[in-house]
Amino acid sequence: MLSGREMTRLFVRTFRLAMAAGAAATMIVGAAGTAASQESTGNTHTEKWTALHDGPQQYPEIHIDWDVPIQMSDGVVLKANVYRPVDGSGSIVEQPLPTIVNLTPYTKLLTNLVNSALSIPGLQPLAMELARRTNLSGTPISGFGDLLHLLDGGTVRTVLGIDDNLIRSGYNLVVADVRGTGFSQGSWETLGVREQLDTHEVINWAAAQPWSNGDIAMSGGSYAGINQLRAAENAPSALKAIFPVEPGSDLMRDVVAPGGGVGTTFLPLWLSNVNQLKLLPDIQSMFNGTFDWKWFHERMADPSTNVDLLAQALLTPSLDDIPPALQAALDAESPFRQGILGRPERITVPTFVYGGWHDIFANSATKLYNAIPLPPGKKQLVVGDTYHANPGAGTGYGVAPPRLDVMQRVWFDKWLKGIDNGISDFGPINLWEQGGGWITMAQFPQHEVNHRRVYLSAAPSGSTDDSLHDGSLTNVKPTDQATLTVAPGLTTICSRDTAQGSAGITAVLDVCAKDSRIAERNGLTFTSAEVTEPTVISGPINVHLNTIHDASDGYWSVTVNDVTPEGASIVLSTGQLTSSMRTVDESKSVRSANGDYTAPYNPITIDSLRPVVPGKPTTLDIAVIPTQAVLQPGHRLRVDVFAGNSPKALAFRPLLNNTKMKPQHLRLDPAAPSFVNLPTNRPVD
Repeated sequence: MLSGREMTRLFVRTFRLAMAAGAAATMIVGAAGTAASQESTGNTHTEKWTALHDGPQQYPEIHIDWDVPIQMSDGVVLKANVYRPVDGSGSIVEQPLPTIVNLTPYTKLLTNLVNSALSIPGLQPLAMELARRTNLSGTPISGFGDLLHLLDGGTVRTVLGIDDNLIRSGYNLVVADVRGTGFSQGSWETLGVREQLDTHEVINWAAAQPWSNGDIAMSGGSYAGINQLRAAENAPSALKAIFPVEPGSDLMRDVVAPGGGVGTTFLPLWLSNVNQLKLLPDIQSMFNGTFDWKWFHERMADPSTNVDLLAQALLTPSLDDIPPALQAALDAESPFRQGILGRPERITVPTFVYGGWHDIFANSATKLYNAIPLPPGKKQLVVGDTYHANPGAGTGYGVAPPRLDVMQRVWFDKWLKGIDNGISDFGPINLWEQGGGWITMAQFPQHEVNHRRVYLSAAPSGSTDDSLHDGSLTNVKPTDQATLTVAPGLTTICSRDTAQGSAGITAVLDVCAKDSRIAERNGLTFTSAEVTEPTVISGPINVHLNTIHDASDGYWSVTVNDVTPEGASIVLSTGQLTSSMRTVDESKSVRSANGDYTAPYNPITIDSLRPVVPGKPTTLDIAVIPTQAVLQPGHRLRVDVFAGNSPKALAFRPLLNNTKMKPQHLRLDPAAPSFVNLPTNRPVD
């Protein structure tokens, strides 16, 4: 059996061979095509801050204390790796330094293995250069190149939370396994009250250590990013700044069951990963006589946290048979629901958020930024054209924002070391404008836009032969009536929805992730005329549908697309809704000046269910994730309407059974029109 350090050495050797093979393959790709032009064009911040991060640091080496026990107030022991800089004489720096805390459910063993591989001399610059030189534009797998650019976007160092250059610049780092995961004792509570208390106690522990000066920041992505937001909502006095990458805030509406559609692609992948990783034992302790049997018994008692809840959501046949766990998931006041609901309006510490337009948490990125009650400068937002798997891709060159690890360094230097480096004047909002490029904004949505109705019409647009029905979008209310039918199907397997739900795994196929024409073969399309001027879309979108069902429930999915002159239908944003979950909480919803919803808020609870009467009109307001895009002259706007978006999501099983998978109907009626409430800078027609 191998010790933890031997496992690390073996992993490093294997990773080195893999990278060598990857380098050869990438060089072949680069030789076959034209290297991407990604040289800096004078972005002063990017050049200056990157030189600071990548150049020589104050300290040459790093010391690691492995599996340091941190006892919580209830007696449970968390395990943490503590990273501290080492000076030129080989001594651990004793001067108290600011300290960064990262809490992860993905086991610190894994993060250390990846960090060890990237620490091989010359390997990280090689990987970054290979990614920078790879250009798959114009190929059927350009999406693979987009994913590959996580290597030169600072993603790995920032998301995993271990940035060697940051530590060498004069920071300590504490990476702890969340309760019930990794080598930590206890049961995994998935953002519950006790887990959030653990975060506070780890922060206070780190602040009180003799090697810490008492000033704490937090780092990490995804779950670790959510942990940061939770800590900052009720911040300990020691917490001075956070840098969450692709965090969620309202997880029920982000990924668990937005619109009542259970995340059937992402959730199984995620739960499987966390539950398998938490069973990896501390092998070294098995040989030195310190194995934690309490840890072992707790893992055996709960080997598959939340898998039962997912199974209940997908297998419970009727509302009469709902077990307690699923009942709690559909109760807005339950501990489970409260644990996965963020309260960004309570955040009081400087916060820098990175999100992606096609991330699983895309719904939260702009919303939580707007909700944080801090002035610009103390809060910053960057949103890229990325999925959950490749945050930071596209940063670090030209007019783009600096890499994630670079921005994190200057953010922490500002708020923990008091260095006036210009980060307060950066942004405050930097967005990839879909259809355009990087832009800087003072606010989101863009102040020049107004919400306006764009009606769905049965009249043909002449823009596609690939859909069930080719309809139009118009600024004038249609005068003719029509009933269009769409049935559940499987074409959405090949879609950007599937790419988003899989965290970007299927985004390698451009024919699916960057063009909806295959998915549209089982959908209704409504397309505008070509725009004659650049037309900006900025903010939340609502699609209002007048529907009729043949069963006592239904499930609808919509996308808002940019159609190129060549006919490609590129999804900009997406929304979904189970018909019986259409209740809107007016107190938490937003309407535009014209009185229409811009952001309807569905409670997603059993108590709010509203049965559908077969054959009778049912009005739906479907919330579409906020976005920023520009339609270039010659392009068109399109709204796609589907009776499902499997495999990304499915209705809760009792409600899915009620649909009987029957066809659904869209009623286009001048007396009760269907429309999209679109935030634009000019009319689209």
